[in-house]
Amino acid sequence: MQLIYLSPVPWSSFAQRPQKFAQWFHLTTGGRVLWIDPYPTRLPRLSDLTHSRSSDRGIEEQQGWVQVVKPRALPIEPLPLSGTLNSRLFWSPILDIAQSFAEGNPTLIVVGKPSELAIRLVQSLPGCTAIYDAMDDFPAFFSGLSRRAMEQREERLAALCNCVLVSSTRLHEKWQPRHADVRFVGNAMDTQLMPDWSEARPQHAKKVFGYVGTVGAWFDWEWVVRLALARPQDTVLIVGPLSNRYRGNLPANIVLRPPCSHREALELMLTFDVALIPFLQTPLTAGVDPIKYYEYIAAGLPVLTSSFGEMHYRRHETGVFICDTGDSIDAIAEQALRYTPTQMFIESFMKENSWAARFDGAAIL
Repeated sequence: MQLIYLSPVPWSSFAQRPQKFAQWFHLTTGGRVLWIDPYPTRLPRLSDLTHSRSSDRGIEEQQGWVQVVKPRALPIEPLPLSGTLNSRLFWSPILDIAQSFAEGNPTLIVVGKPSELAIRLVQSLPGCTAIYDAMDDFPAFFSGLSRRAMEQREERLAALCNCVLVSSTRLHEKWQPRHADVRFVGNAMDTQLMPDWSEARPQHAKKVFGYVGTVGAWFDWEWVVRLALARPQDTVLIVGPLSNRYRGNLPANIVLRPPCSHREALELMLTFDVALIPFLQTPLTAGVDPIKYYEYIAAGLPVLTSSFGEMHYRRHETGVFICDTGDSIDAIAEQALRYTPTQMFIESFMKENSWAARFDGAAIL
């Protein structure tokens, strides 16, 4: 069996759910993978000229079992007939590669982000099983014409697919009435990357409340500032690419650090006393199941978080401490600092929340 994966992220980027799926597929079936990198699916913005990306490359080189294709396209997809134009100018060779790849071999198509190319590719291979992996509420990332076009594109794609995978409760609620076969496949973590955990954790006089990840439009700076002001004797450490800066003066105990590699980030987590996921509650985050939640818990950390997305449903989960507007963040932080996991719990959590456990349990193959 073979896999054609149309990804929302490049193969060479920080390894996420798409790369983990491809690796799991190859390890499970021994099959080859045709990986198709993303291209712009919205109209360009002025901010695109100044947007910087993390230098962390999750997969440094292509393995022999994966063939990576990088589509070209004019950034006009929301406009009428854009698919037809891009198909004539750029996509015929890619569709030919997919056709040749699938010829004579059982092939699974997985689409990680709706696009005109994805729709055309699924239509060109009617004998292949097709899956839409709805790992985000993609229209929420867009606005105006681009958003309406993405909503229509997503509906068209899902109608062509045999199955829709969803990564969160909100996405399940969205797709359950719209498709006959919807399967909940939450996010997970790469257990092989996790550093060894010990019950003997370092004790800091000044506690470290840490966040590792992108500081984007979804990052709740007001929540973070409230924590810093409530804990002036402690440190609030923010590590990652900064595309959403705080408009004002940050408290002196908020420390900003540049991005680091995934492996360095996992090691850095072991120096935290409490891990943070301070995200706004918006349509953009309503369908999000943060991978960092799994990594934080596996690192033995209490997770202090707002009740966005899938975290809303984890209010009573071990190690999770929810704090929203109106809650006493200092009191909840104190509760988090008293959290002490056991080795048995950590081992069980990692076993149940590995990528292999997720994809095996979904009966995808």
